[in-house]
Amino acid sequence: MPVIPADLRTPGFHASVPMPAEFGGAHASGPMPAAAPGYGGPGPQSSPGGPAFLPIVDLDTGGVVAVEVAAEPRPGDPPLAATVNAVLAAAREEALLPLVLPIPVSSVIGGSAGLAPLHEAMRVCRRRPREVILMIEGHVAPADRAALLSGVDGLRAVGYLIAFGGLGTAHLPLDLLADASPYVIVLSGDLVGRVPRDQRRGALVESLVGMAKGAGAHVLAPGLRDEAQLAAVRGWGIRLAQGPLLAPLDWRPSQGHGRVHVPLPVPETTTANVLLGPRVQEFLLPAVTLSAEATAEEVVAVFSAEPSVTSVILVDEYQRPQGSIDRSRFLLFMAGAYGHALHAKKPAGRLADQAKVVAKTTPAIAAMQVAGRDNARVYDDLVVVDEVGRCMGVVRVGDLIRHVAELRTGR
Repeated sequence: MPVIPADLRTPGFHASVPMPAEFGGAHASGPMPAAAPGYGGPGPQSSPGGPAFLPIVDLDTGGVVAVEVAAEPRPGDPPLAATVNAVLAAAREEALLPLVLPIPVSSVIGGSAGLAPLHEAMRVCRRRPREVILMIEGHVAPADRAALLSGVDGLRAVGYLIAFGGLGTAHLPLDLLADASPYVIVLSGDLVGRVPRDQRRGALVESLVGMAKGAGAHVLAPGLRDEAQLAAVRGWGIRLAQGPLLAPLDWRPSQGHGRVHVPLPVPETTTANVLLGPRVQEFLLPAVTLSAEATAEEVVAVFSAEPSVTSVILVDEYQRPQGSIDRSRFLLFMAGAYGHALHAKKPAGRLADQAKVVAKTTPAIAAMQVAGRDNARVYDDLVVVDEVGRCMGVVRVGDLIRHVAELRTGR
């Protein structure tokens, strides 16, 4: 992504962040957060132990929807050190997209006290928990099950989204996924690397994908290296992927999206199993949210910082949608005569439309009917909510139209 000028960065996220005393002094010595004692700050990616920035790509649109930041733990560091360093590295890199951060299962099992360094790093870097997916990695012993579920509930209560990594090779009871209800399930990179040449493992992956979708979770396929693997992943209905096939190993958020390449799919004949299509949750993309009290100037800053953002959702303190701001209409209005002068410092809610809300279990066809109720706003993003009305993300109508067209043509 291009380097964003200081006056156009996302509100609430700044490149220059003072560090508290417990993070190595009253202030960081550089322009970006420094590492805490015992939490060695990762250097450039080319240096030993430096962070890896792995773009997570939506295979349908070819866009980067999130960035995984993986920092290697150093000998003698606390278990959570790599996760904390990943947060600080993302801040130095000015990564504006949602983050996926690996976290050891032992840290989650240990309870809230051991997670304090992570929360502090998030506060220092001015990252909101709802912009971060914590990917729990490691083996789970039967005796640790209750403690892990308690830790997951605590993280989710703070606002973090939860993922489980290594599915297929990690010692992770499958029924634990039903109890934990993760937002994303990440397949084992070793498992993905051995398909499609190994039919037995291909069948295993297909069954895991079906289980994940039945549990309402997204599936991420890591480590794609060739187009045969990409074709297999697409055949399983997986939409999120990462790997050297899609982006070079030295990819960084500050270098822009132009270096992400998604090969075109090979046409295949498939049969639609359900006339109404899958649930909208399968098309879910992270929503860009602002407080319902945010000003129009803050919305302008969000749209200017990230060209791929098509809407901003205004939410209350419980993350319930209060309004929706469409990018094209809003920017056109602000660009008009006296638009910026009259409205920049006033609440953005004055210019917002009523959000088009759909439940996460809504079928694709039904969601398109909701989109078509207002002829003037047919292509506005749909806001997907959970059982208690909290915003989970957005669905682009174009994705629904493309999927329905594929069902009609029998692809």
